[in-house]
Amino acid sequence: MQYFDTHAHIGLIDEDPIKQLLITQEARQSGVSRIMSICNSLHDFVKVYDNLKSAMHVYHAVGVSPSEVQNPGKDWLQTIKQSVLLPRVIAIGEIGLDYYHKFGDKNTQIELFITQLDLASRLDLPVIIHNRDAGRDVLEILRDRLPPKGGVLHCYSENAEYAKKALKLNLYFSFAGNLTYRNARNLHETVAVLPLDRILIESESPFMVPAQYRGQRNYPKYLPLTGARIAQMFNISDEEAANALWENSNRFFGLPE
Repeated sequence: MQYFDTHAHIGLIDEDPIKQLLITQEARQSGVSRIMSICNSLHDFVKVYDNLKSAMHVYHAVGVSPSEVQNPGKDWLQTIKQSVLLPRVIAIGEIGLDYYHKFGDKNTQIELFITQLDLASRLDLPVIIHNRDAGRDVLEILRDRLPPKGGVLHCYSENAEYAKKALKLNLYFSFAGNLTYRNARNLHETVAVLPLDRILIESESPFMVPAQYRGQRNYPKYLPLTGARIAQMFNISDEEAANALWENSNRFFGLPE
C-alpha cells in the first residue's frame, strides 16, 4: 500500500534541514510515498524547498495564505510565477480565506484569494484552499473563479450540506487526522455523502494528529491511520482505500501513478 500526504507543513514540524529530510524518509518507510509540502509564506517556501531539494518524493505548492495578507512580501506575485518553474512545484496554495483569526480585513483577504485563483488559471495549476469560518464567501468565489484544474478543500471542516453544494464544482475534499476522532460527527456525515473518487487525505502535520497520538505532534508517517479510517467508513479493505486515495491524489495533481 502507498499513500499520498496531500498537505504537510514540513517547515513547521522542524526547522532543521536534516531533520526535515528525515521526516520525509520516515514517512516513506510508513507507506507515504509522496508528500505535498505546504508553506504559508513565500519566505518559508524558499527555505523548505531548498532543504528538500534532494527529496524527489516531495512535491511543493507555492502561494500566500490569508495569514500573510498584511505582508505577502515584495513582488510576491512575480515570486510565485518564478517559483512554479522549479521542479516538482505543481500547485498554488495554500490560499483562501480565514475569518476566524481576522487576518487583515475581509476585502483584502478576498482580493488576495481572487488574485491567486486567477493566476492559477493562467498557469493551468490546481489550487489548495484554506477555509476557516468563511465557507459562504469561499464557495461564492469558487463558483466564478475556480481554475480549470480544480481545487481541494483542505482539512475539510464544513458540514455535509456544504459538501453537496461544493460537489457541483471541480473540487476534491481532503480529510486530516481529526477524521479519526469519535466526536467528529460533521466529518463522518460529510464522508457519507461523498463519492470515494473525490476524497483525498492529508496529515496537516504538525497539526490534526490522529486519535491514537492525540496530544502529540503530528507527522506524515501517521497518515495511514487516516487512510484506515476511510476504509472503515466505506466498508472496504485498507488496501482498496489506499489504492483509491492514491489514484485520486495523483489525478488531482496531474502526476503519473
